Amino acid sequence: MLRSLTTAVSGLRAHQTMLDVTGNNIANVNTIGFKASRAIFESTLSEMLQDPSAGGNGNGGTNPSQVGLGTRVAAVSTDLSQGATQVTSRDLDMMIDGDGYFIVRSGGEQLYTRNGAFGLDGNGNLVTSTGAIVQGWTAVNGRVDTNGAIGGLSLPLSATRPASQTTSAVVSGNVPSDGTETLVRTIDVYDAVGKASTLTLTFTPTLDASGANTGWTVSANGLPAEDLAFDADTGALTGPQTLTAGAITVDLSQLTGFAKLSTAEISSQNGMAAGRLTSFSLHSDGSLVGVFSNGEEQAVGQLALASFGNAGGLEDAGSSMMRASANSGAAQIGVADTGSRGSLTGRALEGSNVDLSQEFTNMIIAQRGFQANSRVVTTSDQVLEELVNLVR
Repeated sequence: MLRSLTTAVSGLRAHQTMLDVTGNNIANVNTIGFKASRAIFESTLSEMLQDPSAGGNGNGGTNPSQVGLGTRVAAVSTDLSQGATQVTSRDLDMMIDGDGYFIVRSGGEQLYTRNGAFGLDGNGNLVTSTGAIVQGWTAVNGRVDTNGAIGGLSLPLSATRPASQTTSAVVSGNVPSDGTETLVRTIDVYDAVGKASTLTLTFTPTLDASGANTGWTVSANGLPAEDLAFDADTGALTGPQTLTAGAITVDLSQLTGFAKLSTAEISSQNGMAAGRLTSFSLHSDGSLVGVFSNGEEQAVGQLALASFGNAGGLEDAGSSMMRASANSGAAQIGVADTGSRGSLTGRALEGSNVDLSQEFTNMIIAQRGFQANSRVVTTSDQVLEELVNLVR
């Protein structure tokens, strides 16, 4: 009779653990990057009442007679499926789409997380909500060496980009072969310290006595004009191909001379003013690209991701972080979107993968299982009471 009591108690304990796991899943239904767990039961040892025997001497064999001694929780496994995407439009929010974990360092220990709700501390370090520093590779002069050792990532909020002197400009488009009006095109250019000035190109038509166009001239910043020559069949510029305006060489080779089309413009120049870091963007490979006030973009760092041979073997370290264990395998560190590591999405977070409908069902199953095992305890107690009453 005591066997049924201890068996029922094992069932109570197992279903209590199942209820604990279910309650934890429900509690974390809105936790960023949370992965749901489930309790897996297995039977315990059985008591042998009769050993099995082989047939022989005209008798058949017999099967073993065993009575189970209850159940226990064999494992609490983790569901590693992808959580829903939550768009936040916040620059420091990042989501892993696929497998992999962000790498962080907290108190000298390297940990891993799926929670990409990062922020900046007073030193510009990229950190989690608990202050763990996000790991990756810091760019040097805009270049990232992903073959080097990883370290803490920081955003150079006070970074500036030096000015660059304009040495070349490009003109593109069409000057109308039948045009009769002067065309003036301008663009800002810069000296060695970033001081802006204006490059002005003046396209002047050459007209005959009847007012018809017989050609074009071009001058830069009031310097002597030069005649433009176009191929009569193709409209391509035949000369000159360049024009000098002080220290600036203007490329005219893309100009054409077709009729009834006036699209000539100075399309680009290679100088810029000094700039400061104003924002940054995240690329799918984890690159953090800084955007400067002068329009230049430059890599400032790149996040590292880790993958594991058995991600289910990671050990929960609290604060939505995990640590490697003896059964998870060593962390395979590398760039996002390579190997078994997923890609990164900026301005978004990965929601919890908890399925509330399933968890409520599991809660009912755990409750009924606990209830049934408690009934076994009650029944066993009643039988024991009857047995005690036999001696009255």
